[in-house]
Amino acid sequence: MRKFNKLLKVTVCLLLCISLQIRLKAQQTVVDSSVLDRIAELEKQAADRKPGQDHFMVVGLATFGFVANKTTITGSGVTKTNSLADADHYEFSPMLLWRHGTKFLLEFEPSFDGNQIGVNWANISWFATPGLIVHAGYFVLPFGSYNKRLAAGWIDKLPTDPAGVADLPPASDFGIGISGGFPLGSMKWSYDISLTNGFQLLPDGEIQNAGIVDNNKNKTLTGRFSLLPFSNSSLEIGVSGLFGKVGDDNTAFQNVKTNMYAVDVNYVKLLNPILVNFKGQYNWIDIDKQTYMDASSNPYTFDNKTNSGFAQLSLRPSGSANKVVKNLEAAFRIGNYNTPKASLWGQNATITEFGLLYWLNWRTVFKVGYTLNNSNSTTLGSEGIGTKSNSFIAQFSIQL
Repeated sequence: MRKFNKLLKVTVCLLLCISLQIRLKAQQTVVDSSVLDRIAELEKQAADRKPGQDHFMVVGLATFGFVANKTTITGSGVTKTNSLADADHYEFSPMLLWRHGTKFLLEFEPSFDGNQIGVNWANISWFATPGLIVHAGYFVLPFGSYNKRLAAGWIDKLPTDPAGVADLPPASDFGIGISGGFPLGSMKWSYDISLTNGFQLLPDGEIQNAGIVDNNKNKTLTGRFSLLPFSNSSLEIGVSGLFGKVGDDNTAFQNVKTNMYAVDVNYVKLLNPILVNFKGQYNWIDIDKQTYMDASSNPYTFDNKTNSGFAQLSLRPSGSANKVVKNLEAAFRIGNYNTPKASLWGQNATITEFGLLYWLNWRTVFKVGYTLNNSNSTTLGSEGIGTKSNSFIAQFSIQL
């Protein structure tokens, strides 16, 4: 009887152990199945979201300046001013970049210039194939090289923009465009073409952006083609053209057209220990001749032709062993700006600028500059009045 009871107890214990093991195994199977499903889902997400597929970045630029100016006008005496962070030498422009996959890039750059918030750039680009980018939105026109490539404070060698080049024609517009480039043997060439709303002729013969709603049914064609003749790309030569109507439909100016041309050059060469950097651009603007009305409603006319340009040279001893000297750079620029004679805004101006830069790093620079602007009025009724302006400018610029 005792043996039987003992055998019974052992049997019961074995059955309990087997039951418990089956139960634990079932629970483990449930847990393992849940974990496996979770792992499978994570693996699927990782496979779908490959590195580099989407990327968001905030960059931009900031410029802060001080200017002291002395202006002498024939028959009107002398005026002196000085300003911190003035509108001509202050800008805060964060740029938002969103890359979607490897084919699409969205760019948006608001800007505060001390007076108002505007937009420099709002554009979407599609990288269609090597050598072809299609874009649409609000962008800088491909006319010359200064506005699109050199105007940023941390790139420009002088604290100011060259007169008549940065603002004529209006730099940005709404439209579509294509750009790219290809090798040409040991050389290279590039293209940048756009179709935009264009400009609007004002009652005094000047032009401004038509805006997001075009003022006529015509679109403006702008294009720049450049050649890099050396295999090291040290020299670039560009030619540009802009063609379109500027008159409003159903007005006396409706058939007025403009033709604009520009040439530009960029040369960078290390002549050890000096880095030589030469840049230049010249613009010609021709608007069809029309009859205008002055403030007294008297008719007048003029040849509506404007030309402007600059030549700029900078030297930097980047090969020097001295850590301070190698970060210094000297710059010189001379330019002219000639607007139509006998218009209400005519002038002939020569601008000479000197600058000294110190580079804190490749995208952060402190500049001091001195500008001499001598102009003579060719404005209707004010011919011959001379203006001399001397300015000292200090500026800090950074690319974020």
